[in-house]
Amino acid sequence: MKRLLLILLTFITVVTVAQNETSIVHEGHYQGKNLYVQNPFASSGVGFCVIKVTVNGDATTDQIASSAFEVDFANLDLKLGDPVVVKIIHKTDCQPKVLNPEVLRPKSTFQTTSIKVENGNLLKWCTTGESGKLTFIVEQYRWNKWIKVGEVDGIGTPSANCYEFQVELHSGTNKFRVKQVDFSGKPKISPSTTVQSDAPVLTLLAPKGKNAEFSGETLYEIFDTYGNMVKKGYGKLIDCGNLDKGLFYVNFDNTTGEVWNKNKK
Repeated sequence: MKRLLLILLTFITVVTVAQNETSIVHEGHYQGKNLYVQNPFASSGVGFCVIKVTVNGDATTDQIASSAFEVDFANLDLKLGDPVVVKIIHKTDCQPKVLNPEVLRPKSTFQTTSIKVENGNLLKWCTTGESGKLTFIVEQYRWNKWIKVGEVDGIGTPSANCYEFQVELHSGTNKFRVKQVDFSGKPKISPSTTVQSDAPVLTLLAPKGKNAEFSGETLYEIFDTYGNMVKKGYGKLIDCGNLDKGLFYVNFDNTTGEVWNKNKK
């Protein structure tokens, strides 16, 4: 009976300890900077809030018994761009605060070493200095503006990295670039590259029934008279059957045109 009671008490103690602990987790990539944690006293007044800190599953040796402490990544075998999972285990009656969580978010730091179009329509670019995985947005200059034509996931390491993306050329001179947008919201943009296309200049033919037609396949955008985009796509025919009756402006090939939809929506 005493042995059973001891087992029950031990079980209750373990459960109680687990119930008095919780954790917050911050994930990202190592950017060469440390995390700073504000560590209040527990509401009970006994000790500080944080119980333990782990990085990628391993307990740190940081001195956490203070009102503020640093998670020092320099003590760990991390390289720039390595994934990091920081788990801060703390008492349930208090809440620590990470003061600079943005240091784990990847920054756009790439440098473009080359960018060009090869084999007719294959955009290739190489970079160095990436410090975290961010998406490259591929843009083409059409209709007096840069438009997004695709995405490629960045490798995120500082060594030399090369990428490629198949692009669609319009007639005449084509211009392309790539960019990344990090947590700051400010884009980092590569130099642009140009390539000449011998594709024929396309024209917008007279509407046929509920369709508008181009003289060849093309990327296109359609706007109403208020400037709202109502349709976009790629092809030779545009189904106008679901558009309101009236005038619309069409961007296609490397030019613009107008189409009058005579059909009711």
